[in-house]
Amino acid sequence: MKILNLYAGIGGNRKLWGDEHEITAVEYNEDIAKVYKDLYQNDNVVVCDAHQYLIDHYKEFDFIWASPPCPTHSDIRRCGVHSGQYEALYPDMTLYQQIILLQNFAPKDTKFVIENVKPYYDYLIKPQVILHRHPFWSNFNIPMIDIEDDRKHESINGSGSVYGVSLDKYDISNKRQILRNMVNPEVGKYILDVAMDTVKYKQGGLFDFIGETA
Repeated sequence: MKILNLYAGIGGNRKLWGDEHEITAVEYNEDIAKVYKDLYQNDNVVVCDAHQYLIDHYKEFDFIWASPPCPTHSDIRRCGVHSGQYEALYPDMTLYQQIILLQNFAPKDTKFVIENVKPYYDYLIKPQVILHRHPFWSNFNIPMIDIEDDRKHESINGSGSVYGVSLDKYDISNKRQILRNMVNPEVGKYILDVAMDTVKYKQGGLFDFIGETA
């Protein structure tokens, strides 16, 4: 499967995808891209603007994952403005531009998912599902599932391991923010498995996870 991983960061969502796919990761920050490449040496890592890369290449992939910048949508921003900690900013409409683009122009055989934070405002476009406190917009059904996660943002200080990934050996700034931005790898694997039809479910009150079909 040809996969496009946009706003890749250090690859939290990609961690459990394995090496059988042809993965292109796009990350704007060169230092972060170097860490990603060190962790996932088989992936093609492109250092450029993910927003532009998407519109130039969206027809070339079987599965697209995008995690566009979230700070201007987060309730942390709203609370920070009211407390005087932050200045008010226009919400970054990159998020909705990409949703609209892929909903209307993605090839029929291309599956996509766009991930972000729950916003402080009413959704302008309703997400397909909310998993692990994050909304996901997609063109395929993503059944609900409980994924346990003991990670707490306030406990991340830039050292140590988060989701089994450590930045201790890297000379890179903003380690705490980079680790905080990681998508739970279990969520990343679950969504890719659903997109590939390699998991099956039974219908109850909610969908219950059964397991991989092999």
